[in-house]
Amino acid sequence: MPADLSKQPVFRFAPSPNGLLHLGHALSAIINHDMTKECNGRFLLRIEDIDTTRCRPEFEAAIYEDLNWLGLNWEKPVRRQSEHFALYGEMLERLIARGLAYPSFMSRSEIKAAVTAYEIDGKIWPRDPDGAPHYPGNEREWDIGKRRDMLATGRQHAWRLDMERALKEIEGPLSWRETGAGPDGETGEIAADPAEWGDIVLSRSDAPSSYHLAVTVDDALQGITHVVRGHDLFHATSVHRLLQQLLGLTEPVYHHHRLVLDKDGKKLSKSDGSTGIAAYRAAGRSAADIRALLL
Repeated sequence: MPADLSKQPVFRFAPSPNGLLHLGHALSAIINHDMTKECNGRFLLRIEDIDTTRCRPEFEAAIYEDLNWLGLNWEKPVRRQSEHFALYGEMLERLIARGLAYPSFMSRSEIKAAVTAYEIDGKIWPRDPDGAPHYPGNEREWDIGKRRDMLATGRQHAWRLDMERALKEIEGPLSWRETGAGPDGETGEIAADPAEWGDIVLSRSDAPSSYHLAVTVDDALQGITHVVRGHDLFHATSVHRLLQQLLGLTEPVYHHHRLVLDKDGKKLSKSDGSTGIAAYRAAGRSAADIRALLL
């Protein structure tokens, strides 16, 4: 169901505290904040710290410091995903109960080996828009008894969406309203194609929720009406639209913007400290300098 756009618009900036924010994050935060002010909306900050092994308190503290320095204001309290694993688990259980999710047991190395063996004679295994191979396992075909027995062994596993069955559950084609533009200038009403992602991960043994599941649930729960983010997440919107349909969640308007690239034309990385907001601050640059550099 579409978000109620007659109400006060709600935007969000949702970084992960697994490193220092860089100029690309600054661009997205500033665009979100400016669009909020233009329409007298609400601006929320969400900390997406599902990956408890890589996310650290000092990085979260640095996020607040960087955004404050940029002159941005957000509502309190801040939502932290690590405090809501039970909610994501409930949503996953709803999909499992409907037969739309299954446990998968192949490790990353086993997946890589299976795909490599398939492609050794020149055949091409399907890949998602990010370049990752579709899951090659056949656990989706197991009966309930076999799945239960395998789970009982305690072997590490992930829960995956059975994409084929999920698509049969929805009525009609999926699309979203794009007020920005995709990597190739796509705008307006965009046709969604979740199938190109294969059987996406919904949770792992070491992560109670995937990004796709948590972000979709949180956007609906927080009443987000406008999702503003970079081109790198444009194609992922297809998956989010599917999950919204399956779980009966609201559909926001989407607005994708350009990425900030390095000198080699690649997306900025948190590992490159030279592009970090803190590095510019330490070098004597001002928040106005950052705005002038980005906008």
